[in-house]
Amino acid sequence: MRSCKSVGLAAVAALALALSCAAQSSQSPGYQPAHEWLIARNATPRSPDPAQSTALPDQAQLLKITEVFVRKLFAWGPNMKVTLGQLGPSPSPDFYAVPLTVTQNDQSESGVVFVSKDGKTLLRGDIFDMSKDPFADNRAKIRTDGAPSRGPANPRVTVVEFSDFECPHCAQLYESMKEIEPRYPQVRVVYKYFPLTNIHPWAETAAIGAQCAYQQSPDAFWKMYDSIFSNQDVISAENVWDKLSQYASEAGLNTETFKACLSSDAAKNVVDNDHQQGVELGVNSTPTVYINGRPLVGGDPQFLEQYIDFELASHPK
Repeated sequence: MRSCKSVGLAAVAALALALSCAAQSSQSPGYQPAHEWLIARNATPRSPDPAQSTALPDQAQLLKITEVFVRKLFAWGPNMKVTLGQLGPSPSPDFYAVPLTVTQNDQSESGVVFVSKDGKTLLRGDIFDMSKDPFADNRAKIRTDGAPSRGPANPRVTVVEFSDFECPHCAQLYESMKEIEPRYPQVRVVYKYFPLTNIHPWAETAAIGAQCAYQQSPDAFWKMYDSIFSNQDVISAENVWDKLSQYASEAGLNTETFKACLSSDAAKNVVDNDHQQGVELGVNSTPTVYINGRPLVGGDPQFLEQYIDFELASHPK
């Protein structure tokens, strides 16, 4: 399943500074995205030369080596600004984690690469400590208290969806979830707001409206959720307030209270907090789903069921 893509990092199994060809892009026309990250070496492996100095490059040298190499590897010319952050620790004692941002035509993408301390190897993607649960950090970062949710109070599996009401791929997942949820009564589903405001002009307002519905009645959130996704093609930036007020009335909400909420900061703060939480997790496209902390970008229903089945088998009653 495709995803709606904001300016940011496309992350599936490996980090990339490239927009997925299957993603809805927020880049301006003519933007040339960076190439996919590769495992790369800046020198052919060879036996150590005993006469060669064993001194490792200092941090400034290593950052310069890294910038020169990635510019050459990906043909990032002088029109592209490459900014490297400070070297940081990585799960491997032989590598540094290096934050990297590429900017072109006022469009930026950020990611992390791993560079060996001897300055000879660059590695894309993730490095895992095999002694630890690879998704424990994600679970620790995801906050579900007070978020719209449905399912058992003590679930064996929790599915957390970061979504955008204007994203067509989120609407596709919405349709899939109508079939998946009834088959998995053991699963709790949690909704998190992640409007891509740079490409979807009414997504944030819709998220605020859904949160306003939730604040009046948690059950009403799901009615609003259904109404927005079911009518996505008729909502626009010009009519979104009227449409939300209509859906609030149909959900049995007090429309005056609802309209006052739309204009207040309370609901917007919740939406902003969800968005920031997603950013901290590395979310940059929608839908992005976490199944007991395991990320699934795009929400492909086949993989979603596979991951749910795996987690249910791993957490028997």
